[in-house]
Amino acid sequence: MTIRSGLLVLCLLAVAMTAQADDEPRTISVSGTGTVEAVPDIAQLHLAVQRRDLNMAAARAATVKVSRDFIALCSRLGIKESKVRTAGLTIQPEYRWDQQQKLQVFTGYFVQRQLEVELSDLDKLGELIEGAIDAGVNEVSPPELDSSQRRELGRQALAAAATDARSNAQRIADTLGVKLGALRNIDAHSNQPRPPGPMLRVAAISAESDAGASYTPGEITMDAQVSASFDVFVP
Repeated sequence: MTIRSGLLVLCLLAVAMTAQADDEPRTISVSGTGTVEAVPDIAQLHLAVQRRDLNMAAARAATVKVSRDFIALCSRLGIKESKVRTAGLTIQPEYRWDQQQKLQVFTGYFVQRQLEVELSDLDKLGELIEGAIDAGVNEVSPPELDSSQRRELGRQALAAAATDARSNAQRIADTLGVKLGALRNIDAHSNQPRPPGPMLRVAAISAESDAGASYTPGEITMDAQVSASFDVFVP
């Protein structure tokens, strides 16, 4: 009687384990990508005024003059004062090594002032850059292009990535002869906008050409990725 009861319990456990194994969900894990391109409408421009002189006050005064001329240029172009920043001032003495005397020899002062401007009318980008150079700005970094619709562009890219993931899962299910079920889990993220390459295309400027028309911003690209798992069922 005891042996038969033990065998019955083992049989019931085996049946339960088999049923549990059959009930475990079958899933398909896929990834999807989405890309959205847009014409930028914002440019962050970083510039610098650099001067060297034996007299520190003279070098500083020169950078101040160029900075004021640049601010006046921005005003003429209709750029709000709040969008223009004089980010910092660097003053440092410079030396050269005198091999004959075996000592450092003072050569003057290096003065640098950083300038930043946010431009929302990219039709004025060329005129701003050319005008800054004419005003005496020494260094102009490539503009950082962006879109005022970045958040919405990111959502569009995520939607495209989700659709791509669903299509990939459906194609796999159709190929394997199984039925695609409900979404089980999803992980999604979008990236910072990718600037055009090159970031700024500069056309040759002739004496008669319009400097503003020689700069074309191209398009920025927003990317998104999605990883998802779907239930599948055998017909």
